[in-house]
Amino acid sequence: MARPISVLELTPEEKQALQHMARGKTTSQRDGLRARIVLRRAEGAGEAEVARAVGVSITTVSTWSRRFELQGLEGLKDRPGRGRKPWLPGERVRQVITQVVQPPKGKKKWSTRSMAAVAGMSHQSVHRIWKNNDLKPHLLRTFKISRDPQFERKFWDVVGLYLNPPDKALVLCCDEKSQCQALERTQPGLPLGIGHIRTQTHDYRRHGTITLLAALNYLDGKILARTEKHHTHVEWLRFLKQIERETPKELELHLIADNYATHKHRKVRHWLTRHPRFTIHFTPTGSSWMNLVERFFADLTVDCVRDGSFQSVRDLIEAIDEFLAVRNEQPKRYVWRAKGEDILRKIERARAVLNRIINS
Repeated sequence: MARPISVLELTPEEKQALQHMARGKTTSQRDGLRARIVLRRAEGAGEAEVARAVGVSITTVSTWSRRFELQGLEGLKDRPGRGRKPWLPGERVRQVITQVVQPPKGKKKWSTRSMAAVAGMSHQSVHRIWKNNDLKPHLLRTFKISRDPQFERKFWDVVGLYLNPPDKALVLCCDEKSQCQALERTQPGLPLGIGHIRTQTHDYRRHGTITLLAALNYLDGKILARTEKHHTHVEWLRFLKQIERETPKELELHLIADNYATHKHRKVRHWLTRHPRFTIHFTPTGSSWMNLVERFFADLTVDCVRDGSFQSVRDLIEAIDEFLAVRNEQPKRYVWRAKGEDILRKIERARAVLNRIINS
């Protein structure tokens, strides 16, 4: 009589952890394989059946099944001492880690090759040390910490609109994208084809600029927009009147805007007092990242403006109008998901570091 197949017993926590290991995008192939072996054994499959299914030997299935049965999840980890031993002296590794934050004379950052020449090792070794210690001297991230004395009040005012939009109202993220340039490349570029990428000349002719005024509807992602030659309070007022005409009259309008002077002009304020369904919510000074229409402007730049070649301002306007028409047919909504408390804690940490650097 055949010996009965033993079944591995899993707790709910162990099953969840193994499923995460088996499906995780960042899990190594080795760990994912071991997790799949244990999960199949827990479903009642025999060692030979699991070996055929995952493409390994019966001995491998038996080994990891036994290791899990005796030690649980810890048994699926490699024992200490396995693998190739590091050959670089510890002091050389520490030298690379220490010096990476101290740029070489005459330069602002290290490259792997310049660091390798100083440290006396290959640039691949330098790259490996940087990667293992999460050091990225080649990257630069821009930032701006607002010094607005009313930062927190304005912050919660805007975030509150995103997280809890008012009933019977539209939330419109508004701004201007100025200096949209109509650039014409001096020669036609080659189109994309098999075996070669698109080409574009490095030089261009300038045919003028326009300003795009846009209002992003936070609830459905549609865009109200107009193009203007300038971006003074006159153009902003014309845009407000367009919003007044093209939105349902029974809805209140909550506009999110930055602190640009044209948005606070005396004539603009006077017009707003005569149209009480408009409420302007100003982002904190230096915090345009809170206005989601900036995300739309980034998409517009990448997908329409930057790679184009326009023989006139009219060509640029037509390209933008076509982009807007296609986008509004299938609008893409940008949803604010970050928690306000987490953002404020991050800003406070950044302020503390900045103040320490200034005062040091």
